[in-house]
Amino acid sequence: MNAVHNIYDHLKGDKAIWLIVGLLGIFSILAVYSAAGSMAFKERDGNTEFYLVQQIVFITLGFGVMYLCYNFHYMQYSRLAPILLFLTIPLLVYTIAFGTEINEARRWISIPWIDKTIQTSDVAKLTLIIFIARSLSIRQEYIKDFKNAFLPILIPVTIVCMLIVPADLSTAALLFGTCLLMMFIGRVSFKYIFLLLLLGVVGMAIVFLVGQVFPEVVRVDTWISRINAFLYTDGGYQIEQSKIAIANGGWIGSGPGNSFQKNYLPYPYADFIYSIICEEYGIVGGLFVLGLYLMLLVRCIGIVTRCPKAFGAILAMGLCLNLVIQAFANIMVSVHLLPVTGLTLPLVSMGGTSILFTCMSLGIILSVSKYVEEAQEKHLDLIQIEDRDADSL
Repeated sequence: MNAVHNIYDHLKGDKAIWLIVGLLGIFSILAVYSAAGSMAFKERDGNTEFYLVQQIVFITLGFGVMYLCYNFHYMQYSRLAPILLFLTIPLLVYTIAFGTEINEARRWISIPWIDKTIQTSDVAKLTLIIFIARSLSIRQEYIKDFKNAFLPILIPVTIVCMLIVPADLSTAALLFGTCLLMMFIGRVSFKYIFLLLLLGVVGMAIVFLVGQVFPEVVRVDTWISRINAFLYTDGGYQIEQSKIAIANGGWIGSGPGNSFQKNYLPYPYADFIYSIICEEYGIVGGLFVLGLYLMLLVRCIGIVTRCPKAFGAILAMGLCLNLVIQAFANIMVSVHLLPVTGLTLPLVSMGGTSILFTCMSLGIILSVSKYVEEAQEKHLDLIQIEDRDADSL
């Protein structure tokens, strides 16, 4: 217990965010171990411990990456942003042309020798958010100017989102929405934000038409079927099983590992892990997890209001909004408030690269928080010195 307390005291930045991350990691290990049971019997001859160990490894690696990002001064990410964006765009193009196809979607590229894949949209989300934060911060003095301020932001947002859309509409929409909110926070003129929104609608129309001609490239049929299922049915098989899982949980749940619907829900360890949490930990557990994401948003808003530099404030808020909106979207799908999207629950759903990139985002947020804390301590020390000098006169 003393060791934990010493580690907690050693960590700088917002202690509440460190606690939120730790609790989400615990929920992830417990929920994935339970939810992956049926997959273990199909693919691992009943070896459920395989997925438990795998998730612990990913969470541990993720926390290591988070700690590494936390130790970098967040201004270093501003310097890296143009290089990262320059590398990301060809990576997305490569994914469209030569990516690994899983579940009729080409979102991944295979990593040689280790038999793992990486979802390139995870790289693109992090890169674009850092780049937009940099672009907004260095243009604050003339942010209302279209040619010199808005156009350099418009172009990368359009290119990256359009490259993600064909195989992953939900991720592209999430990233596009996050960029719009970042622009609003960064004081971009509302008429320019509306213009970008209009361009997004036009872009989607073009993508839809392309999908009619090249259905193997753009998953238009999948989008239409999911929207129709949401609007005109009870949500289809997945949502029906999700609702049963949540109803089975009641207020306090059936207990850890006692989910019944994990045997019927498709991807209960990823897209519908929130339903399993509700079944095993009840409405109380579901609300607790929801509350953790809300608390993360509240704490990040606090960082923004205290951060003296525009880049740090916009960066922390952009990364936080991306994570929290994704979490809310995943939860809303589970309770049939949104069409099925395929978005995972950040830091909770089973995954490799998704956990690592989520932890990168959290590490950068904590780096900003650490800087804010240190700046406040220096300011307080300066005030105390000035007070002592005044008393000595």
